[in-house]
Amino acid sequence: MTKVLYFAKLREDLGCESESLALPEGVKTVASLRVHLAARGGPWASALAPERAVRAAVNQQIAKPETPVATGDEVAFFPPVTGG
Repeated sequence: MTKVLYFAKLREDLGCESESLALPEGVKTVASLRVHLAARGGPWASALAPERAVRAAVNQQIAKPETPVATGDEVAFFPPVTGG
């Protein structure tokens, strides 16, 4: 299983802070996981839409869309954060 975490506004929009899921065939990157989750429709489609600024981390390391994901990984999705 892969643990998926949602933070800040994403958690509010989805009504979910985390879930464990078996990665479907073909889901091998952060980008393909995001597409898979958005395909659920409803709030998932809008919160994870391609035009929305969403960042990701895999195993607590900032990730790019092409970063690989595998069974046993922890993947976090969160909105961009600014510091000051």
